[in-house]
Amino acid sequence: MRSVAVVIQPGFAPFEFGLACEAFGLDRSDDGIPNFDFRIVAPDPGVVPSNIGFSVNVELGLDAAADVDILVLAPIPREQWGAVDPRVIESVRAAHARGAWLLSVCSGSFVIAASGVLDGKRGTTHWRYADVMARMYPAIEVDPDVLYVQSGNIITSAGTAAGLDACLHLLRQELGSELTNRIARRMVVAPQRDGGQAQFIASPIPVDASLSLAPVTEWMLQNLDAELSIDRLAARAHMSPRTFARRFKADLGATPAAWLARQRLLHAQRLLEETDLGLDRIAAECGFGSAAVLRQNFARTMGLTPTAYRARFSCAGSSGMVPAAAEAVPA
Repeated sequence: MRSVAVVIQPGFAPFEFGLACEAFGLDRSDDGIPNFDFRIVAPDPGVVPSNIGFSVNVELGLDAAADVDILVLAPIPREQWGAVDPRVIESVRAAHARGAWLLSVCSGSFVIAASGVLDGKRGTTHWRYADVMARMYPAIEVDPDVLYVQSGNIITSAGTAAGLDACLHLLRQELGSELTNRIARRMVVAPQRDGGQAQFIASPIPVDASLSLAPVTEWMLQNLDAELSIDRLAARAHMSPRTFARRFKADLGATPAAWLARQRLLHAQRLLEETDLGLDRIAAECGFGSAAVLRQNFARTMGLTPTAYRARFSCAGSSGMVPAAAEAVPA
């Protein structure tokens, strides 16, 4: 069983803290999903006040996080950004040194940043705080325009719901897409929002329902093996290519090419997990054209070759926690 610890400190944000509890703390074994050894820890065990007038009683100190595989940093109040508890910083550094996952939600990224382990890497936080983080930690490449960023074994996320996207992103790498999709279905949320999506989408609900892109995106999903050019997609949407591209980005938070590439990759993941099709066949069905192109795109995004991914996740739905034996692609 793999273990997860969530670090909360005085002034924590309950919703973002709850996301980690929802993602990692619930028993879903009745749905074939392995449980995590889930722990809530604090620098000073006992009553920890939230930022909205209630407190929680935390029984475990930071020593209980000394051996976990995933360390989650809940948001901290603004007054703590420049004075992060040194005990928490040491826990973050120790977790990173032993190769554990580090995941922050919203301003929890300031805790990871204070530890120095994100120096020279890319990260994110809530768009309102991105400028502050960039000024405080110039060695970090702060991207204010994405939902979450993975840099090695460190995942930083934007505010509120983006934290759930980051949790699902991590779970997908640990459990595979099928089990993560089951978790998402239980949560009644989208199974995957790509980290590169904008933090805010200009038009979440189209003003005119008749102009909805849903029929086009549904057709794209049914024809991933086809040549899907902007001109062809725009024609189906009865728009000019420029209008279609602008509208797509506004409604879905990603360019048509980026969205399509992600859907093709997700389909490849499913085929690798659920079938014994060869790489050439999978590449053709997903629209990558050749096994070589599939390998290149898959390894760049997932950090694993398709073959290694299949070895790790092809039986993910039939047993407990999948073994972490597959080798990652070198950085």
